[in-house]
Order: sequence, then C-alpha cells, then structure tokens
Amino acid sequence: MKARARTLLFAAGAVGTAALFTAGALDLPDFGGPVHPYGDRAVREALGKGTSNTVSSVNFDQRALDTIGEELILLASALGAVVLLRVVRKEEEDAGASHRHGPAEVSDALRIIGYLLLPLTLMAGVYLIAHGAQSPGGGFQGGVVLGTAIHLLYLAGDYPALQRLRPIPVFESAEALAAGAFVALGLAAAGQVPALNAAVGAEVGCALVLLIGKFFEQALLVREPPEPP
Repeated sequence: MKARARTLLFAAGAVGTAALFTAGALDLPDFGGPVHPYGDRAVREALGKGTSNTVSSVNFDQRALDTIGEELILLASALGAVVLLRVVRKEEEDAGASHRHGPAEVSDALRIIGYLLLPLTLMAGVYLIAHGAQSPGGGFQGGVVLGTAIHLLYLAGDYPALQRLRPIPVFESAEALAAGAFVALGLAAAGQVPALNAAVGAEVGCALVLLIGKFFEQALLVREPPEPP
C-alpha cells in the first residue's frame, strides 16, 4: 500500500473515531450532577446478582465480553513473543550455557533478598487472586504479581533455578487452558465470579511468565554462530 493510500485510510478512521467520540461526549451527564445512568444500573445489577462488590460485578457479569477481549489481547501478545523470538536460521540456542556457568556472581545481600522475597511475593499474588471476588478486581493484578515474582530468582543471580521453576512448555499449555476455561465459563453462563477471577489470574500469570521468559532466552541463550574463517 502506498503512503498516500495509508494516509487516506488513517484519515478516514480518525474522522470516524472523532465523530463517535464527540457524539458520545456531548451526551454525557453534567460533571458532578445527580444523574448517573451507568452507575445506577451497575449498582442495581450487582445487588441483584448478590456480587460482593460492584467492580467485580461489572468486570465479570456486566461486561464479561470486554474482559474476554483483554484476555485474548494478552494471549495474542504472548503468542507473538513466542513466534517473534524463536530461534531463526542464522541463530542457534546454547541450551547448556546457564547450566555450565551456574548461578551468577551477585552480592550476598541481593541473593538473600531475592530468595526471601520469592515466597512472600508468590503468597501475595495468590492472596490477590483468591480474594479478588471480595475486593475490586484481583485476578489480573494477582496474575501480574505471580508472573513477575518467579523471576526474582533471576535478580538473585540463579538463572538455572529459574529455568527449572518455570518450564516454558508447561506455561504455554496452562495459559491456553486458562483462557479456554474463562471463555467456556462465560458462554455457559455458569461461571461464578470466584471461578472467573481464578481463570483470569492463571491466564495473566502464565502469559507474563511466557513474555518475560522468551525475552530472557533471547538475551541469554540465543546467539549467532561464529563466522567461518
């Protein structure tokens, strides 16, 4: 597609988006006014369904399709990282590099802090997911904490232990299963907020592990072969 065609296509989309945004903004209630149509309906539906808080009701009962979209965006991001960061023809993976060299040389203070924070951070992530139905949100946030907490081992200088703790193929399968479970629960209209929240936490956590793990592999294990003499 030529540059002129791309510019015209963008301009058409921008004009349409601006028109829709303007039409929606003009119909908004006055700021600080007593009329809040969406808020009133959201609270009423949350009370009717017996959900513990309005935020969880909105996320999982009233706009679950939007939450599914967010899940699939993250799934696509992880899939894109796996595809883009795969070993290409001019590269090769030195799978034994980290095992030959063992843990990196880091200060004792950093290593101790990393090992101490790992279980505490994992517990915090599980707590956020488990109580996500009782507090506003929780599944997505808890999944982010879990997905990043595992990589405290890297900060502690022990990449071989990190590789053993998070085998990439296992997390690939777990992410797909969690995303599928969320969709199935939503389509069956049988998923309670705690179950949907747990599926979100599992999918987000696995996706973060895949994303960070693939970047680590690209930076630490993948190398270009030496040029022939």
